[in-house]
Amino acid sequence: MTIRMRLTLWYAVIFSVSLLVIGFAMYSELVLETRAKIAHHHRATIDDDAGVDITQIIFIYGGSAIVVGLLGGWWLTRRAFAPVAALTTAAERIHEGNLTQKIPRSGSGDELDRLTDVFNAMTTRLAGSFQRIREFSLHASHELKTPLTVLHGELETDLNNEALPSTQREKILGQLDEIQRLTKIVDGLTLFTKADAGQIELKFAPLALNEIVRDVFEDAQILAKPANISVNLAACENISVHGDRHRLRQLLLNLTDNAVKYNQPGGTVEFSLRRDGAGAELKISNTGKNIPPEILARVFERFFRGDPAHNSAVDGCGLGLSIAQWIVTAHHGDIRIASAENRTTVTVRLPLASEKANL
Repeated sequence: MTIRMRLTLWYAVIFSVSLLVIGFAMYSELVLETRAKIAHHHRATIDDDAGVDITQIIFIYGGSAIVVGLLGGWWLTRRAFAPVAALTTAAERIHEGNLTQKIPRSGSGDELDRLTDVFNAMTTRLAGSFQRIREFSLHASHELKTPLTVLHGELETDLNNEALPSTQREKILGQLDEIQRLTKIVDGLTLFTKADAGQIELKFAPLALNEIVRDVFEDAQILAKPANISVNLAACENISVHGDRHRLRQLLLNLTDNAVKYNQPGGTVEFSLRRDGAGAELKISNTGKNIPPEILARVFERFFRGDPAHNSAVDGCGLGLSIAQWIVTAHHGDIRIASAENRTTVTVRLPLASEKANL
């Protein structure tokens, strides 16, 4: 039975019941009670009371009928759209990671059941499309690694030729930089493809996050030296977390690289690691140009670069923050970026080792 037919039948029943109630009430008041009065009272008295009786009928029974109609309409609407609300709630829970999850059917065979079937079929097709994209990205990135490695090796061999003219040497160095950039993009694509497919297994273990921060702090000083950027370690408390050392180091290096690249010459990069309640709070800030709010909302998107970096000397492919977000999420943490007054701060919160062990 269709929804339209169900609505029609339900409302017909409600309206019929309302009419029967009104009809019975009017018949009782105007016919039965009037006959009783004729039998026991004078005709004039009946005529005087007739107007009062009709008024009472209009206000009492008419009002009751209106109330019944409103309540019935509300119940009817709620009953009719309950499956729509359930379907909407179920659809809202569908995302890229659970496209194989099906929305349950109501079993009524109506339009909503058909819509549920169509939606489930659509998610199945989307799941297949995403799977094919992941397979293509994984195969393509794997196939690109070999020629890039060969080209990189050949160019490095050419650079070892002492008789190479300076102009040719500069050209080869430029080609090496582009190959290294392409290698980073391929590595990023491989990482995301495997992560989306659930093929990356993190090696969780209790570790001292402060040690990793100090190691990256030393690397940051080397990275910042060419641009005359000072690197400060404001705080570094002894904090243990439950995580993958390699990925957490990669997280800090990505954030440090951004803090140095998107800074101003002679600027500052500051690290701080503190215990904040039940978690570890890591902050990395720089004195680069502030990020507009409309761009700040998209900085974690893959391949997104908010500034005109494609026309500048800033190197990058727009995957660093996306990788950082994936690492933090995999560690059950949270990452946020705030930017104002020529200071951008990335805040990472990770659960402590004791808290993570209870998850």
